[in-house]
Amino acid sequence: MANRQTIADPTGFAPPSRSALIAPAMVVTIDGPAGAGKSSAARELARRLGFRFLDTGSMYRAVTLAALERGVDLTDTAALEGVAEEVEISLDDDRVLLDGRDVTKAIRTLEITTATRYAADCPRVRAQLVDHQRRLADGVDVVTEGRDQSTVVFPDAECKIFLTASEEVRAERRFIDLVQRGEHVTRTDVLEKQRVRDQGDSTRAVGKLYKAEDAIEVSTDGLSREEVVDRLLEIVEERRRTTAN
Repeated sequence: MANRQTIADPTGFAPPSRSALIAPAMVVTIDGPAGAGKSSAARELARRLGFRFLDTGSMYRAVTLAALERGVDLTDTAALEGVAEEVEISLDDDRVLLDGRDVTKAIRTLEITTATRYAADCPRVRAQLVDHQRRLADGVDVVTEGRDQSTVVFPDAECKIFLTASEEVRAERRFIDLVQRGEHVTRTDVLEKQRVRDQGDSTRAVGKLYKAEDAIEVSTDGLSREEVVDRLLEIVEERRRTTAN
């Protein structure tokens, strides 16, 4: 396995020591802002590589859904921590299971998307889910996507990618996705909520979004999904060749 570089998280959520990290066969991290196409690209990349796909954002969404269903005040951090401790979240291929129930579609609504920031901002919830993510990657090749995968969860990953796109492109993609899911939203509403989320993602105290120094940035503007995955596959294969030498 290649030598790895550990990146300290300037937000204060310090990565574990090398001895504490679980070392899978190969980790490919894909971070980036909301709407950049991370989930679809990472899922297809994992399929092509034969790797496990880890959608970390869905885990925070699942905790949020569980909290709302229980009538929990999302600003009550202790209550949120309790929910995260109680629920069982499983990632089964393209499905997200919450206590054995398929919530794949339920966690993708605009309501859940907007409210997920409370779980994402809760240090102990993040600590629990980060630990869970590392365990899911124990001993297997994995493609993982989120906001802090290369900087906090897997700072020693062999291949780090920062996927991004312009604000307008990201909002349009999100709008189309929500409409196709049957939600009644406007482009303006989606754009405004995206700006709020971007601001929160880049300034939150723990797990904030920023590009790791050793991550390769890829813009998806003007590229089809297939072209994006082709580019990501090239990057992974190049890293494989480099680390093999």
